[in-house]
Amino acid sequence: MTRPQPSGKSSKQSAAVAEPLISCEDVSLSFGSVRALVDVSVTLRPGEITALVGDNGAGKSTLVRCISGIHRPDSGRIVFGGAPTDFHSPEDARTSGIETVHQNLALVEDLTVWQNLFLNRELVRRFGPLAFLDRRAMRKRATEMVSTLAVNVPAVGSRVRRLSGGQRQAVAICRAAGFSSRLVIMDEPTAALGVQETAKVEELILKLRDDGHTVLLISHNFAQVMRLSDQVWIMRAGRCVAGRRTAETNGDEIVSLITGARSD
Repeated sequence: MTRPQPSGKSSKQSAAVAEPLISCEDVSLSFGSVRALVDVSVTLRPGEITALVGDNGAGKSTLVRCISGIHRPDSGRIVFGGAPTDFHSPEDARTSGIETVHQNLALVEDLTVWQNLFLNRELVRRFGPLAFLDRRAMRKRATEMVSTLAVNVPAVGSRVRRLSGGQRQAVAICRAAGFSSRLVIMDEPTAALGVQETAKVEELILKLRDDGHTVLLISHNFAQVMRLSDQVWIMRAGRCVAGRRTAETNGDEIVSLITGARSD
């Protein structure tokens, strides 16, 4: 796949001179006697796709949960937008502009596309003490969100249960992008998709970056990581063992760093 580039100054060039959007500094977290994260330090540059890779149990999802407000680190700190954060919940993170697309997508199959896009964010009209759902405004805004990202769904009035796997993933990404002005986190966004739907979702991820979003991508697909990402961080046994600019590494080196056959 050819990676599209925005006109004028590229997002990679802009990010190279910018301060990190988010920095995890010596983040550690334990669950009882299990040390899930040990002094993890990673940075995400604005307007880039950063990949987080490692075997199952390496700590990737735990780190993402710290960034998105599900867990609070035992030590270390997370700096977001130049200021230390102390998110107490995912809602705190969302309010700050961090959205997460989980593997299970968190979509309600019996609701329509527009209802899923505004789930727990419903627009209302008020008449004195009364409040009513503004269905017309939500449908209009949902259509705009879908059109902006060129999401391939039949219509915003379609029920999610009738959508393909790729279309459901696109709806989840659209919801995240529509309400995030800063960071979109994606956990294995194409793990259950076929070749054609994977290609469409990857195009959508690239468009997010080219529209100015910062993306954190968790993926076991190293070919996908090489196609999409600008930066790769490698985790092993709860530690971040290496970081590479994607253009300066290859799949074999990433595998060797994950397995421990090579150290940074």
